[in-house]
Amino acid sequence: MIASGALGTPAGRSLVRGRHLLLRAIDDDSVETLNDGAILQVDGRIAEIGPFAELSARHGDVEVVGSPDSLVIPGLVDGHHHIGMTPIQMGSPDLPLELWLTHQMRHRTVDPYLDTLYSAFEHIASGVTAVQHLGRMRPAPVSAWPDEARAVLAAYRDIGLRVSYAFCNRDQHRLVYAEDDIFIATLPPDLAADARAAMARHHFRLEDFETDYLVPMLEQFGGKADPLVRLWLAPINLERASDRLLTLTSEWANKYGMGVHLHLSETLYQKEFSRRRFGKSSVAHLADIGFLGSHLTLGHGTWVSEGDLDLIHRHGVCICHNASSNLRLRSGIAPVTEFVRRGIPVSLGIDEAGLNDDRDMLQEMRLVKHLHAVPGLYEKPLTPAQIFRMATENGARSIGFGDEIGSLAVGKRADLVVLDYRKMTAPFTSTDTSPLQVLIHRAKSEHVTATMIDGRIVYREGKFTFVDRDETMARLAADLNRPARPDELARASLSRRLLPHLENFYRDWTLEPTEPWYKLNGR
Repeated sequence: MIASGALGTPAGRSLVRGRHLLLRAIDDDSVETLNDGAILQVDGRIAEIGPFAELSARHGDVEVVGSPDSLVIPGLVDGHHHIGMTPIQMGSPDLPLELWLTHQMRHRTVDPYLDTLYSAFEHIASGVTAVQHLGRMRPAPVSAWPDEARAVLAAYRDIGLRVSYAFCNRDQHRLVYAEDDIFIATLPPDLAADARAAMARHHFRLEDFETDYLVPMLEQFGGKADPLVRLWLAPINLERASDRLLTLTSEWANKYGMGVHLHLSETLYQKEFSRRRFGKSSVAHLADIGFLGSHLTLGHGTWVSEGDLDLIHRHGVCICHNASSNLRLRSGIAPVTEFVRRGIPVSLGIDEAGLNDDRDMLQEMRLVKHLHAVPGLYEKPLTPAQIFRMATENGARSIGFGDEIGSLAVGKRADLVVLDYRKMTAPFTSTDTSPLQVLIHRAKSEHVTATMIDGRIVYREGKFTFVDRDETMARLAADLNRPARPDELARASLSRRLLPHLENFYRDWTLEPTEPWYKLNGR
């Protein structure tokens, strides 16, 4: 049996103790810190916060998690995640986005439940307690999509990880940033026929998305019926979503009270697409069609302009920064320091995989710290407090849990992480180095001793409470270590034949940025 069922396990009461508790970011330079403190959680909510001596005297009968050598922080949030097994594991090297996605057509089909658990193990072990899962659209009838979504959500619920789930959809430009029929007509006849047949399996009526997918999912998971689950919307990106799909998405978001996640301006080719198609930037076009708002999170935002920043700020839009992904796919470096300077809320996402080809938010925070350190003596880099807020409070807001998690305060859900502060600071760390600096600069997954979600210990001392990791990995290996099926071989062949034509399609595109990331970062 893989899972024993996290959701059915009562949280009860417990005390979480630490030498230092990092409660919340106060401002850009400091985090509210409680020394020798503890948190009492009751039935999944934080009931009291105070000195450990006082709380333990009044609640001596409850279990104590942590120790005098622990650091306690709010649960971290991965604001942009897709899959479990990474593209490298499945045979796709790091390529520019426009080629990479078609290369992934040759991946084996993975059981969505097992695949989700694979990355959930990594998330939880690095202190992530909530994730925005952006599900991949597969060639199947819309009526079949809820089954895959339920399999993904079952994995999160079984292991106990909080999730905001959105099924990515698209209705145009499935191979390149041009009309499908026009591009396919340029291919050799035999390849065109195979590509046309493959793309036909992805077509669906936009209205069916609401009736056949969205409504059934909302009936089961809507209205905060499940404390661990939120449902969001996610047209995959501007290039592959028609204005009609975007308009419908806005209507659904308003009708059902849902948030929206949209990949935007990730690459220079996407920036050029909007110039060619709309004669303006992607953000400006979204403003024109009424798509911007505080319910919206934009993934990446690597190639936005000065004017875009004004629109993003004015409409209260969040940005989810994916530093590792942008580096690995050669997309560029987003102007994060300018986002922060403008007061735009920034969250962090690991996307397909981080620099170590895994899901490690502790490392991702450190990467963001160093990546956006502008050269020179007088430019202020991102501070540890700003990065801490990105990974906690801003992350919670960007995926729809903003009023419930992201900081340690009475009344909040008890999502928190316990780390071994003694090991993080051994053999010596100056008292001039704050616990926050230690977290940002030195914390590793190996230092996480416990992860609590909704008051339940889901991970402790390398062991997962509700799911058998060894059995899961064995089942996943058996699922993948088999001869490729005919449909997988056909997809792989199509991918190999298509890639040279995709590469040639973009060859004459103008990619001269007028306001590049290095200018916006002051470089």
